[in-house]
Amino acid sequence: MKKKLKICVYAISKNEEKHIKRWLESVKEADEIYVLDTGSTDNTVKLLKKNGCHVKVKKVNPWRFDVARNLSLEMIPEDTDICVCVDLDEIFAPGWRKKVEEAWDPQLTRLKYMYYWKLSEDDTPLVYFYSDKIHARKGYIWKHPVHEVLTYQGNKIENFKIADGVLLKHYPDVEKSRGSYLPLLELSIKEDPEDDRNMHYLGREYMFYEKWNQAIDTLLRHLSLKSATWKDERCASMRFISRCYLSLNRPIEAEMWLTKAIEEAPYLREPYIEKAFLLYRQQRYQEVIKNCELALTNNPKQRNYIQESFCFDSTIDDLLSICYYQLGNLDQALLHAKQALEYNKNDKRLKKNLELLEKEKKKQTKN
Repeated sequence: MKKKLKICVYAISKNEEKHIKRWLESVKEADEIYVLDTGSTDNTVKLLKKNGCHVKVKKVNPWRFDVARNLSLEMIPEDTDICVCVDLDEIFAPGWRKKVEEAWDPQLTRLKYMYYWKLSEDDTPLVYFYSDKIHARKGYIWKHPVHEVLTYQGNKIENFKIADGVLLKHYPDVEKSRGSYLPLLELSIKEDPEDDRNMHYLGREYMFYEKWNQAIDTLLRHLSLKSATWKDERCASMRFISRCYLSLNRPIEAEMWLTKAIEEAPYLREPYIEKAFLLYRQQRYQEVIKNCELALTNNPKQRNYIQESFCFDSTIDDLLSICYYQLGNLDQALLHAKQALEYNKNDKRLKKNLELLEKEKKKQTKN
């Protein structure tokens, strides 16, 4: 008879009262739930305890995500078979426990599962990839002050498996500040200057803060690292460098870096569409069409956090429609205007564009 597995969920929290009811419903299939609260001033702790969660309150000062997560992991009993790290803005699809049990065996150390990182308003997944925060009780710690990663330090070889059917959805709280991210990323790189992942994130963060020159320098450092071998992320660094040069009013360098990004990862849509945006500003409509059409030949089945939503919504057809109109090809302009509207039938601008094109087509037909 197969041994019944003990499965525990663990998390960190701070002022999460509006998410608790939904989250608890999602994780109730676990045997026990452990939460480290890092200083809530609302009813988070009270609600968690009221619903049977094991809660410990401890402020982490100076704040680091890895320290907080390790403290929450330490709360889980040693006899636990499987640990499941789930943030309070993440929701499991029902039935996840059974699928985890079916996938697990004693030789495993970790499970991968489908993660919908970004969803549309109607809950359609826009960015999704495999996450891997379901793991054995022993042998794991969290590392890095921010964008922390679960790191294996066990005695046996780390052994992964995909848990088919397990689905976790992410509903981020847009009201929460990410102001601590920049200093924590700077600290992370100070501690580990060879970490390519956080070097990329730091460059991106400088870009978000409009620190254009710092962003360029940091992203160039990312590209120079021997460990920076993932082409998707390298391509993203090149695209971000291009954005920075464009913000510095240096379009020649911006275009050069987008060309490099295409050469780095010609199978992605992103560099083609960013180049199309740049060319559109310069009214180089024929070249915009060429890059949009090249982008459409790339349709990856699995999306990840590097991918941009503008590559999978109405943007490409919208650009094509406008450019074909500028070049006098009304039929193609109409075709792509209709296709653009299919993505968002309530978009007033897209509706108006289509109406104007249809009126012009009628006039052309009469003449």
